[in-house]
Amino acid sequence: MHYPFWYVPWLTSPMLIAIIATLHVFVAMFAVGGGFVLALGARAGYRPGGGPLLDYLRQFAWFFILITVAYGAITGVGVWWIIGLASPLATEELIHIFIFVWGLEYTAFLVEIVSAFVFFYGWGRLDARTHQITVRIYAVSAWLSLVLITGITAFMLNTGGWSQGAGLWRAFWNPQTVPQIVARTGTSLMLAALFVFLHAALKLPRGGEVHARIARLTARWAMLGGALVIVGGAGWFVLSPPSAQAALAAAAALNILMVLLFALTALVIVMLYLGPYRKPEWVNPGFAILFFSMGFAATAAGEFVREAVRKPYIVYGSILGNGIRVAEVPRARVEGFLNNGTWTRAYIGERYPQLLDRGRIDQARLPNLPLAQRREIGRVLFQYHCNDCHAVTGYSGVDQLIRGWTRGMIADVVRAPDRAAFFMPPWCGTPEEAEVLTDYLASVARPYPAGLMRPGGEGSQ
Repeated sequence: MHYPFWYVPWLTSPMLIAIIATLHVFVAMFAVGGGFVLALGARAGYRPGGGPLLDYLRQFAWFFILITVAYGAITGVGVWWIIGLASPLATEELIHIFIFVWGLEYTAFLVEIVSAFVFFYGWGRLDARTHQITVRIYAVSAWLSLVLITGITAFMLNTGGWSQGAGLWRAFWNPQTVPQIVARTGTSLMLAALFVFLHAALKLPRGGEVHARIARLTARWAMLGGALVIVGGAGWFVLSPPSAQAALAAAAALNILMVLLFALTALVIVMLYLGPYRKPEWVNPGFAILFFSMGFAATAAGEFVREAVRKPYIVYGSILGNGIRVAEVPRARVEGFLNNGTWTRAYIGERYPQLLDRGRIDQARLPNLPLAQRREIGRVLFQYHCNDCHAVTGYSGVDQLIRGWTRGMIADVVRAPDRAAFFMPPWCGTPEEAEVLTDYLASVARPYPAGLMRPGGEGSQ
């Protein structure tokens, strides 16, 4: 509660995180899995008769470096920038807890970047053994980077006893870490193989020897990756905390995405075996695009579900979805949500000095304000308490969610949002603040839809 909110109209800041993170995660996984594919391809290429394969890998490596290093690095910085704006408290928490792990990850990333450039620019300059060592160093360092980041993001869903005083490594190796590492490693292998397969289908003549070798190599790794996704995904679900499993069960869209994730992954495995692995000459660019699209859709579904089930938390059991520490809620309910935030107290004190008593907002004076001023203060409460999940109008717009509600219905939900929907944070303010937030929400609610029966049986006009 010590950071100003960042308002993103129509979209909400968490959705902006989702967009940028999604654009990054596909390339990041391609970078990890692609390292293993390149390492194995280079090993085969440096064997007798592997010259054509090696020539193709050199062509592919340029594309690989351009995408993973240039685009991946830019979007990676974008993720840090966006989470610092949208969820500053959670970002601060992860930095403070995992500062040593972040240091290890930056070291792994530096090794990854250097070895990638040495591998690419050393083509034809390094001897075969040294050249293969550089790409293996890249593959291992990229995978270690995935492991380190996954342990931190897994912590957000299950803190592994951190709140009870567990140490750093207990927090890192929380119950979600291993299944998410397995699933993300599998996703990386599958996506990288499908990337390579698509590139080869577009660049190599169909039916040639190199095309056939690439098809079989990528199919083998994609099938292994798909199997790891299914095993890791099942482990993720079994080891998810009760609130996450309940959120998944209560949301029809998430259930559909879970089915889509496992069904598409299994279908990709079967089609890869029947197509590229056994009959590589059957595969054309259209087939490769279909494979890639299915892998892309399965990955997107998995990432969306993984992020969606954390509610009502950003960090499980520690920081609520509205950026408030769980430990701060009882005090905020007594002293006031506005009083317990540096920025909110300063904002209200500057515009409504009549509410202040010895530098604190007197909650008893809120109901005595004119309606317009109560609504303005309610708007401030909405931005700080609700804006992380709801826009006023747009994505998850509150104006549509409470369409046609009476003031009493709105007030009931404001006073106990976690009772209306358990994946919403609890109310973190006083009864007086709940009333002014209700005033504001009632002013933005859309009217009851025309042509429908109103509650009570009367027809809508």
